[in-house]
Amino acid sequence: MRIANLNWVEAEEYFRKNDIILLSVGSIECHGKHLPLGTDTLIPTKLLDLIEPQTDVAIAPIIPYGACDSQTDYPGTVSLGVDTLYEVFAKLTEGYMRHGVRRFCVLNGHGGNIPVLDRLAVELARKGCILAELNWWLMAWDLNPAWKGGHGGGEETAGILAVDPKLVRWDLVEDMKLKPVSDEIESTGFKSVRFKGVEIPMPRPVTDISDNGWIGPDHPNTATEEWGKDMLAACAQYIAEFMAAFRRVPLPERK
Repeated sequence: MRIANLNWVEAEEYFRKNDIILLSVGSIECHGKHLPLGTDTLIPTKLLDLIEPQTDVAIAPIIPYGACDSQTDYPGTVSLGVDTLYEVFAKLTEGYMRHGVRRFCVLNGHGGNIPVLDRLAVELARKGCILAELNWWLMAWDLNPAWKGGHGGGEETAGILAVDPKLVRWDLVEDMKLKPVSDEIESTGFKSVRFKGVEIPMPRPVTDISDNGWIGPDHPNTATEEWGKDMLAACAQYIAEFMAAFRRVPLPERK
């Protein structure tokens, strides 16, 4: 059930009987040369299509932009930033609370959005509400460790293959090449470096780390459409089952 497809009378009927809603958010950012900028939005959008037949929870329109400031040097990447994204979600949850929503599930497609959702979850709990973050790519790792991946690697490439195989540019796939910080310090990820065997957080613009923009242990060449379809189907089923259980969770007392 899509909120955008209901009239206000139908919405009134839903909110009279239900205090739960499914929100979602992605991003528009670089995912290597081979994947579309909308990867973090396209995959959750596909998941919503798979979730809808399995639940009667109302589904709100996805927010296609997220917080991805470290990637804005790549052409086409646009970031709302943490502060703006927080304000958007604060207004959204405030609006739905007026209609009686107390349980918020958020299907998230981008790691940079997590700090915003963390903050919001704590604030909502103090208002007698509860928020669950459904980070699909992390969920997939737990459902099947073989699906574990990084940014723009095999996991997300498989996800896009499940959305539309034509969106993957195999001719532009490259090996991951991380730029070292110095002769002594090596880059190991988006936010980490290694010195004498110890990992140290060192967030930087991603163009200072990678030439092509994908980072992870899972080479894009390992991705298959079958992997993507199995993975997204499993995530969608899990989310539908989680939301059924989430409805039975006692709400926190108002502070």
